Amino acid sequence: MQLKIAILAGDGIGPEVTNEAVRVLESVAATFGHELTLHKKDVGGAALTSSGDPLPQETLQTCLASGAVLLGAVGGPAFDNVSKDLRPERGLLRLRKELGAFANLRPAVCFPALEDCSPLRPEVVRGTDILIVRELLGGVYFGEPRRTEGAPGNRVAIDTMRYSEPEIERIARVGFEMAKSRKRKVTSVDKANVLDSSRLWREVVTRVAREYPEVRLRHTYVDSAAMALVSHPTDFDVLLTENMFGDILSDQAGAIVGSIGVLGSASIGGPVALYEPIHGSAPDIAGKGIANPLGAILSIAMMLRHSFQLNVEADFVESAVGAVLDAGNRTRDLAKAGQTAISTSEMGRKVAVAVKENARRKVAS
Repeated sequence: MQLKIAILAGDGIGPEVTNEAVRVLESVAATFGHELTLHKKDVGGAALTSSGDPLPQETLQTCLASGAVLLGAVGGPAFDNVSKDLRPERGLLRLRKELGAFANLRPAVCFPALEDCSPLRPEVVRGTDILIVRELLGGVYFGEPRRTEGAPGNRVAIDTMRYSEPEIERIARVGFEMAKSRKRKVTSVDKANVLDSSRLWREVVTRVAREYPEVRLRHTYVDSAAMALVSHPTDFDVLLTENMFGDILSDQAGAIVGSIGVLGSASIGGPVALYEPIHGSAPDIAGKGIANPLGAILSIAMMLRHSFQLNVEADFVESAVGAVLDAGNRTRDLAKAGQTAISTSEMGRKVAVAVKENARRKVAS
């Protein structure tokens, strides 16, 4: 199979973790006989520096012509003072919108080898396997009007949280469809006791749920969901939520399972899907070779599964990550006292080797 992929390394640790994801992808291609076509383009701060635009037209066209997009990370303090329309993050938001990627899938799985990395007791976090389904193109991040007005010292900032019934309905369907192949439980998160948009959210999700009688629906407020995530994380299966709530809760879920560095994501729904680790650009550790590439590598597994329907290959990548962690390998964010941390590139190399070794053992058996 030909895998045509746009590679947008971006800023901060983005290039480092993306390099290792590509290394694992090349291992998969070599092991299973696929042909890779990779097109590397700038995005975010890197693109702003080179072209004056955080999402150049050339980058966008390359993405739209690809089978999938792998993104590293965008942003950093060097770009804090640029105009709001040119900030690296605006480029990412534009990219998601242009790709039509309205559904963000963020798995939070506790690997057995990382139970001791969680701030929760092992018996609390053990078996955690959550899929956060986050609406990605609506809510306060995209709502209009949005502006700051008034004289200095008396300014007013306005952001608008807005959702339409069709937007809620389409993300709800994604959540229920995902739940059908899991534990068949959906927890819908809102703030319906305060927000009109959340009351509409709850009404539409309830209506869509009637089409999925095999899936159990539970509603909860976002503050209650945040509390339950740290007290009973294994109670969750699919967590369905709007844009901002999902942004916050998915980072919390990353801490629960040991490190935000092990979480990948898939942004789907349009003709081309976008895959990225959720950890951000982490400029304080960029260039030091200590970033955790597993989030980017697990994003590759999601790419293989969702964009190319290569489920076996995706399983091999996830199994390779588990095997490398079981062997005691840790990057700095995962290493405990007395454990030696390995570099970004060494972690990527070990996963790439594990993919090939697992395939050889499979053939031999």
